[in-house]
Amino acid sequence: MVAVRVFVALLGLLLLGGCAAQQAPVPVPPGVTTAETTAEAAAPVEPELVDIPRIGARSTLVPLGLNADDTIEVPPVTQPMQAGWYRHGPAPGEAGPAVILGHVDGGGQKGIFHRLKELAPGDEVAVSRKDGSVVRFAVSRVEQIDKDEFPTEAVYGDTAGPELRLITCGGSFDRAAHSYRDNIIVFAVLR
Repeated sequence: MVAVRVFVALLGLLLLGGCAAQQAPVPVPPGVTTAETTAEAAAPVEPELVDIPRIGARSTLVPLGLNADDTIEVPPVTQPMQAGWYRHGPAPGEAGPAVILGHVDGGGQKGIFHRLKELAPGDEVAVSRKDGSVVRFAVSRVEQIDKDEFPTEAVYGDTAGPELRLITCGGSFDRAAHSYRDNIIVFAVLR
């Protein structure tokens, strides 16, 4: 079920558009396998806040899931400075790639991730969690990728340890589609 949700979320993310454009329903393709979890698995420690000193980005985190049409939720475009954590994937600090989404802009205002593309390898991203702990990540790379070529496996695939992905819209704006053409994706590893 986790793999299905991650795949559906990825496809929904491709529609993150503008980042305020309407999202279209996303079908689940055949052949997608599901991952099983055990009752013994510990509940994740939910993240509360993301802090990226290099670009002056700091936001509480709202949990994001899937919309009724199976597209990924995004933070409200009316609150472009709000970031969100995709709660159907790993929490920051757990094994696997945790995903945090934020807008580049919204409602004529800059968004929380408007400077995301300025990050460079080695820059720190700190995520505060509800148990009072802080997990720190180091940026390993930043990519700008056409939404039609979104790197599903690189973003959502299994990793050896805790990793983090920060995602926003970028590139040129398609006025007809009310959407940015690209995504800016920051890849980070646990320090």
